[in-house]
Amino acid sequence: MKQSKLFGKTTKEIPKDETSINAQYLIRGGFIDKSMAGVYTYLPLGKRVLSKIENIIREEMDAIGGQEILMPALQKKEDWLITGRWDIDVMMKVKTYFDKEYGLGWTHEEVVTPLAKKYARSYKDFPFSLYQIQTKFRSEKRAKSGILRGREFSMKDLYSFHTNEEDLNQFYEQSKKAYFKIFDRVGIKDKTYLTFAAGGDFSKYSHEFQTLTSAGEDIIYICNKCKIAINQEIIADLKNCCPECGNKNLNKKKAIETGNIFKLRRRFSEAFNFKFSDENGKENVVMMGCYGMGPSRLMGTIVELLNDEKGIIWPKSVAPYQVHLVYLGDDKVVLKEAEKIYESLQKEKIEVLYDDRNESAGVKFKDSDLIGVPLRIVVSNKTLKNDSVEIKKRNDTGFEMIMTSELVDYIREYLDAK
Repeated sequence: MKQSKLFGKTTKEIPKDETSINAQYLIRGGFIDKSMAGVYTYLPLGKRVLSKIENIIREEMDAIGGQEILMPALQKKEDWLITGRWDIDVMMKVKTYFDKEYGLGWTHEEVVTPLAKKYARSYKDFPFSLYQIQTKFRSEKRAKSGILRGREFSMKDLYSFHTNEEDLNQFYEQSKKAYFKIFDRVGIKDKTYLTFAAGGDFSKYSHEFQTLTSAGEDIIYICNKCKIAINQEIIADLKNCCPECGNKNLNKKKAIETGNIFKLRRRFSEAFNFKFSDENGKENVVMMGCYGMGPSRLMGTIVELLNDEKGIIWPKSVAPYQVHLVYLGDDKVVLKEAEKIYESLQKEKIEVLYDDRNESAGVKFKDSDLIGVPLRIVVSNKTLKNDSVEIKKRNDTGFEMIMTSELVDYIREYLDAK
């Protein structure tokens, strides 16, 4: 992609009404545009990052047997009345001209349970799990912290269906491992903790995945022995000690919830009379689990954690481009060589953002640091005197010179490295 043609521009100004790092850098870098409080447009750079995060999530959900579907955001009032959740405060509602009301989905138990009931009747149909990556709507009173907490946002929600609690528990443990694989792949595993949280209507406890950041809204207490945490909302119930080992020496930290999993058990299957016939023909109520993760919130969390005073430092796995090619000067020979390199990288299927703009070196380098692509390649008169290019990794302070003929191999080796 030639940067001169890229829709969305970098800006020096920090948005006055945005105090969070993720909002400031993502807006300044041309990744997102604020439409209104809690609602953002994802520009081409931002959409590329979001899509990569979604694909990582998709791969790990497929790996544990999840089947992807797409359910409607517009939902029937009648189904929400069945579960008694129509008047919950986060529900956004719309009314048509003929006075019929609908809900805008902030979660999908009321859709997926009747859906599953249509197709799964025998014990032979179980277990199975369905997931989607879809836009959710929530009536947040105080939308804040950029894309960490919005009124419209992307969400992966997976629902599992089982004939017994043992099978539910087994899948539940699989999902924990899958979540940490995702956090590892997007570069935040070391800051993320499995966290005991309130179970609500479903069970005594649920589990959250809390990522340490000063922009977080939750307080957690970490057990360094077990590497798990407890949400402040239930710490008193556990008598201020770790539920795994009893350790009372817990570290208090601020964090953001980047995922959650619940054992719904029979809460929704009973409401919709969702039963299956067992081997003996006896009807039993289906067991369910729910597993949520927000790709857009993950994107914001990555920026909150991986940045410096110059801008974002994207992990290779989710960066909008793998390489930022920067052309310096106004020499036609240099320009021709930069174009040649750009074309060769495209031919090799290497994702490259090519800064071909008529700007100074200072402007180009500042924009490059702000956007945060992992590898910057500079082509100039100076580098071409030795038939080479200058390479700088975004998370390093120094640079190195690489022969132009060795560039593709260097990039591939860098991208393949852990």
